[in-house]
Amino acid sequence: MERLYSWPWVEAQVARTTEVWNAGAGRSALGGVQYSVQEQRRREKAYDEALRAVERELKRTPRSDAERLQTQARITAAFARFSATALGLEPDAINLLTNVFLPVGTKLARWARRFDPSLSMPDIVQACRNAWTACGLQPLLGESVGLTSSILGYSLLYPYSDNYLDRGDVSGEAKLRFSERFRGRLRGDAVFAGDDREAAIWNLVGLIEEQYPRGDYPEVFDCLLAIHRAQEQSIAQMENSDKFDDAQVLAMSCAKGGSSVMADACLSHGWLNPQESRFSFEWGVLLQLGDDLQDVRQDLERGSVTMFSRAASIGKPLDSLVLQLISFSERVGARMDDLPNGTAMLRELLRMSWRSLIIGAIAESHAFFSSKFLEEAERCSQFRYGFLRARNKKLASRQGLYATLFDAFLEAPEDGGNKNPLPEYRKIAWLGAEVGLA
Repeated sequence: MERLYSWPWVEAQVARTTEVWNAGAGRSALGGVQYSVQEQRRREKAYDEALRAVERELKRTPRSDAERLQTQARITAAFARFSATALGLEPDAINLLTNVFLPVGTKLARWARRFDPSLSMPDIVQACRNAWTACGLQPLLGESVGLTSSILGYSLLYPYSDNYLDRGDVSGEAKLRFSERFRGRLRGDAVFAGDDREAAIWNLVGLIEEQYPRGDYPEVFDCLLAIHRAQEQSIAQMENSDKFDDAQVLAMSCAKGGSSVMADACLSHGWLNPQESRFSFEWGVLLQLGDDLQDVRQDLERGSVTMFSRAASIGKPLDSLVLQLISFSERVGARMDDLPNGTAMLRELLRMSWRSLIIGAIAESHAFFSSKFLEEAERCSQFRYGFLRARNKKLASRQGLYATLFDAFLEAPEDGGNKNPLPEYRKIAWLGAEVGLA
């Protein structure tokens, strides 16, 4: 059977997406809504009020399930007030965030802790981010929003594999051996798990196979193999960064980001038409480039090469790249509008989140922009940049407190009216390791 999403297909999509990216060059201004200092201060006040409300709740110690639910409800209400005042969201959008997307994250986190109690909060938050992307795609593809077995399995795959592949104490040879074994499991080969990490990964792939049998849904596994190959390229990029030119760096970012969200889309729907596959690929590229912008300082420190870190390393202001990224986000939005499904409210919420990701990232990476551009960008931000940096520093200093917030949602009792139950959890012994299995 011919593979639909083969690597040549990915390369062709990268070339098309690169053309879209290049078409956005030459933009001279950010555009969009601008905010006065007075409006920014009003929103900052709502931010701080929500923060204080959450911190007050976390200082209490609920003594029963009923009290835990009440605490969770009060924290959710504080977020709703913040969303209305600080972010300017309408009631329908707030309801979507608090009553649909937030429960998806809570549900995933609870199952993840049952599956592997050693998973850290950052690992689970990383998985939640992917699940929220998949759930954002579901209504655009004509599906109802919900955490499925396959989205759960895929979202948890990469905290395991990425963390291993990012480790500095693991040799390149060992990483390649693991990557080859992982590829074999994704192909459906009979590869036995050699350690706890592989046993967990193999079982997460099993969740995908359970929902989408290989013989009936080959596109799903084509997508998984595509993102795996893109991850392998990313490893090579880290180890041989001086051998790649700017066009190659962009191509690798496109392949990694595009194939990742393509997989989300395929797992949300089982299959995609050409219009859906192109949109999801470009959305993935947008998210990848947004993450690269957010991580430019860390990438410089660890020697990871992206378009943004490469420009910053030679002292080139990132102004023009960010303007190009804004143009690209608008083109992705236009592609989204061509899809027949999804509400206008969801589309607007996604557009706002894409722009906020970019405008907010400038605040932390302010050293890499011209002063004139920073002034323009700050006027496009709902919060002043100095305020954002100060609050981010404050949040970083209170990680213990917000780990308590994380646990508070996990400890609250499950909603008995759940229409989409997660896989049952049991333990098996596999080569001496006890792991979760659906």
